[in-house]
Amino acid sequence: MKELVILSGKGGTGKTSLVASFAALAKNKVLADCDVDAADLHLVLDPTLKHRETFTGGKEARVLAEECTACGKCAELCLFDAVRLDGPPNSLVGKTYRVDPIACEGCGVCVRFCPADAIAFEDSTNGWWALSDTRHGPMVHARLGPAAENSGKLVTLVRTQARRVAEREGLELILCDGAPGIGCPVIASITGADLVLIVTEPTLSGLHDLERVHSLIKHFGVPALVCVNKYDINTQLSEEIEAVAQRLGATVVGRVRYDHAFTKAQIEGLSLIEYDASAAADDVRSLWHEVENVLNNGKG
Repeated sequence: MKELVILSGKGGTGKTSLVASFAALAKNKVLADCDVDAADLHLVLDPTLKHRETFTGGKEARVLAEECTACGKCAELCLFDAVRLDGPPNSLVGKTYRVDPIACEGCGVCVRFCPADAIAFEDSTNGWWALSDTRHGPMVHARLGPAAENSGKLVTLVRTQARRVAEREGLELILCDGAPGIGCPVIASITGADLVLIVTEPTLSGLHDLERVHSLIKHFGVPALVCVNKYDINTQLSEEIEAVAQRLGATVVGRVRYDHAFTKAQIEGLSLIEYDASAAADDVRSLWHEVENVLNNGKG
């Protein structure tokens, strides 16, 4: 079983559009949408939900109003200004303390030092994960709640469930749509992966962020491939990006030209491969051929 992760140093490079096309081209695979902060692969693949569970990624403090003595120790120690003296009255005081669940970071300090043991420390629901069927095979996807923490933990859960699906159904490839950037969800996406494809674009920010994400991938010892999407909007910078990628030790495996068909396909809920027989679709097919060759043979 192999695991391919598609990343981008910045948002908007066309990473998910390419993943959707790869989903149409690849065989014997399970899809994993690891961009849990802004999941959108489902918009193109129109999944049918089979199973869904809540994601519990941390702890949350809650004042037990009936036991609170309003001593103020919790408010004094809270570094996140999450404790408010506006809770309901009880038999002891006219106002009790309350923890704002949005501001609470779940550190547990207030729980540890409350002299009345009047603060509960409970699991917090941070989002959900799901297993669905798509026209291109099974997909594991998830969504982190608004302002919720632990995106890296949720990505790890998505990858774990995708691996279980692959093992259960005898699938040979896990195809992961990773998050942009170099943060926790990206780190959680690439650790232990077999191969990473970095999708970039011919802009200065694309070049800069390619270097950042490649540095991260190199740190974890994962082989890296590079594709320049929309290369023809600035061919000179595309060539510079490819030269930088080669200098960094990454293998350049393809270019994809700019094409309005990508947007039109998204509107129709289709990948480019399914929507259009354009030159850009041929670029994507050639790109997938090169990526698949590296996956199977270890060489571009």
